[in-house]
Amino acid sequence: MCDPGWRELVIEHDKKGRQRVNRISYELFVLEAVRERVRCKEVWVSGADRYRNPDDDLPADFAVRREAYYQELGQPLEADAFIDSLQQEMTDALAMLDRGLPTNPDVRLVLRSNGKHAIRLSPLTALPDPPNLIRLKLELSRRWPATSLLDMLKEVDLRIRFTEQFVTAGAREHLDRLTLQKRLLLCLYALGTNTGLKRMSGGDANENYKDLLYIRRRFLNSDAMRNAIAQAANAIFQTRLTHIWGEATTACASDSKKFGAWDQNLLIEWHARYRGPGIMIYWHVDKKACCIYSQLKSCSSSEVAAMMEGVLRHCTEMSVDRNYVDTHGQSAVAFAFSKLLGFELLPRLKAIHAQKLYRPDTGQPDAYPNLQPILTRPINWALIREQYDEMVKYATALRLGTAETEAILRRFTRNNLQHPTYRALTELGKAVRTVFLCRYLSTEALRREIHEGLQVVENWNSANGFIHYGKSGEFASNRREDQELSMLSLHLLQISLVYVNTLMIQQVLGEDRWANAMNPDDLRALSPLLYSHVNPYGVFNLDLSTRLPIDEAA
Repeated sequence: MCDPGWRELVIEHDKKGRQRVNRISYELFVLEAVRERVRCKEVWVSGADRYRNPDDDLPADFAVRREAYYQELGQPLEADAFIDSLQQEMTDALAMLDRGLPTNPDVRLVLRSNGKHAIRLSPLTALPDPPNLIRLKLELSRRWPATSLLDMLKEVDLRIRFTEQFVTAGAREHLDRLTLQKRLLLCLYALGTNTGLKRMSGGDANENYKDLLYIRRRFLNSDAMRNAIAQAANAIFQTRLTHIWGEATTACASDSKKFGAWDQNLLIEWHARYRGPGIMIYWHVDKKACCIYSQLKSCSSSEVAAMMEGVLRHCTEMSVDRNYVDTHGQSAVAFAFSKLLGFELLPRLKAIHAQKLYRPDTGQPDAYPNLQPILTRPINWALIREQYDEMVKYATALRLGTAETEAILRRFTRNNLQHPTYRALTELGKAVRTVFLCRYLSTEALRREIHEGLQVVENWNSANGFIHYGKSGEFASNRREDQELSMLSLHLLQISLVYVNTLMIQQVLGEDRWANAMNPDDLRALSPLLYSHVNPYGVFNLDLSTRLPIDEAA
């Protein structure tokens, strides 16, 4: 009937020992069961959008444009060609790990108390601190002491004119562009720092709260904000000098950060790990601290869906072919879709000891002798071959955005184990993850690359608190639209900081004495996300010769 936890609540016994059904508990059980089925779209709601018929999520013209969709994904039309290529990848990766395991000082297979073997991976050794970065930070503070964050935002706008992305929602616009530009920057700064429009208007005698509120309501919207962010990100890519920052990167790291929020709306949830009510902001940051996408999500929503959303929906010039995530940003289904969509998913796995490697072929039980303790069953290629067309159809839906990424991925959860495409995606994901694990365990350089990428996004998260300091960093509005605007303003403000710092660092390193002093270790660790020379709070003037206008008698 139901799982044991619910059965104890639903089935009761009266004084005579007869079984009775507790009606309230039974109704709650039914509602929970229906909720899970609706979430994974085993049951759908007619006339709904998010919980509509799952067939409506797929491209309607897939049968007509099948070859074109395969070509756009870069996948072969025939399932056998796809499978043969992946099988060969698994064979090569397992053979590489098997050959190198006896001489690999960082990886060992240990026997645990339960009689099973586990992978033990030594932590990475810390690299020496770059000798010149501290000197470079001090030089920035000496040349540009207490630089106003608002001035940084202004400087970016004067260079790339991102405020031109904001147009009125009304029928006409009567403000002159200079006044509009100033008020837009004040509004963006007020929302990004979370100090609010009232306090921002109090610092400028020429601007009042009603003027800024008018700009906020008529000019600021999420589409214009994302266009401005994309314009700033592209400007950073174009400004970077390759001899300082290296060649254009195609890798980014993604992670989420919890922000406190009032708990009077449906998006707010209690976070089980970080405690307290709040929301999550999921960031996608490239290896040199340029954030290309941000999104608002609830505490319990899928990080896998958020990861894919950022890779597919960012509007910058960057072409992402590698994405670093932590354990929460990966799953077997995520590995499967990353393979179909043509990018590498590179996670830092927390439970590395519990990972297993799958066999590429049947009938070869003695292959890879050094890996026998952690090898498990062969991949079910027949299921992948049978569902190949359906998997490509869902990957096309993700790429085209015919439905929300989370709405599509919710169909492939453990609550819908009988779905044949879900089982095929799980098999495909296990094959792709096996290839990744072999590379991850064999190559220290890959492990270090993933760790460095995730350190960049952790640094981005730490800078959030420096900028978004107003009201203790909590989102004070219960409207999702207001929360999204605050998030995007924070994104724009922080990426402006990165842009101006990029220019400052390039100016310093353009001098011969600094260029000659920088070694490869310095350039490897160089980041434009510095803020020791930045003042986000404004200017405080203390004049001991003046007094507050209060009467002595009072």
